[in-house]
Amino acid sequence: MRRREAIVGYLFILPALIGLLVFFALPTVRALTISLTDWNLLRPGKFVGIDNYIRLWGDGNFWESLRITLVYVVWNIPLQTALALLIAVLADRLAKSVWVRAVIIAPYLISNVVAGLIWLLMLDPLIGITNAFLSMIGALPQPFLSSPDQAIVSIAGISIWRHVGFTALLFYAGLQSIPKDLYEAARLDGASEFAMFRLITMPLLRPVMVFILVTSVIGSFQIFDVIAVTTQGGPANSTRAVLWYIYENAFKFSRMGYASAMSMALFAILMLVTLLQMRLLRADDSDLG
Repeated sequence: MRRREAIVGYLFILPALIGLLVFFALPTVRALTISLTDWNLLRPGKFVGIDNYIRLWGDGNFWESLRITLVYVVWNIPLQTALALLIAVLADRLAKSVWVRAVIIAPYLISNVVAGLIWLLMLDPLIGITNAFLSMIGALPQPFLSSPDQAIVSIAGISIWRHVGFTALLFYAGLQSIPKDLYEAARLDGASEFAMFRLITMPLLRPVMVFILVTSVIGSFQIFDVIAVTTQGGPANSTRAVLWYIYENAFKFSRMGYASAMSMALFAILMLVTLLQMRLLRADDSDLG
């Protein structure tokens, strides 16, 4: 019986395993082999060993693109997580309607490209509705995507707008799994709302928080499509994130070997950041027991 159940279980996960192998594992191995070559797509690749990685170590543009990506992550993750948690708590306490949750998640149903195009028009310094609103309230118009100082922050804002609803829905699902009798017992003991949030809600939301932070950080390091349709790395390379820099080297300058080396470096960085997050957040522990 157990063997039959195991076979059924493996059959259920077989499509996902095939997808993982075909679309992730094999391309990763292929990228690793390409990173050891000098290949410009027009002729067979020439094996150069670790020369691409040595070149990468001294590439100031790569480290600058990584810095820009970190700035984006620092703006995006804390604000998105805090806003999503606030929305989830308010939805849980004040409005449990399905329609409210539908409105919250609506921006996530829009693709990144469409969201980027919408905000490109809304943030336009001349015809954008955002500057029109600022003028109505007496504030000065802002360049947003046209300013080297504001562009990456504006892109982070677009990403927050699109993803905060989905993140809030994940938090909301986590809140539903917390036993309500814990709150009732805390109220009987005279605990305040803030004390219950700090001592009950946050510890028991940790598994959801780990999932959200890990996936959000990985996704933020791979920001590309919004940049592609709004700034294309500009102005003055102020939004040339690491994935955009990889794209430029691969398809603009035909340096496939060097671009693959950068991709493997980014893969290693994301693995390290993920392991560090899971260790610091104690991903393998549970506060329910």
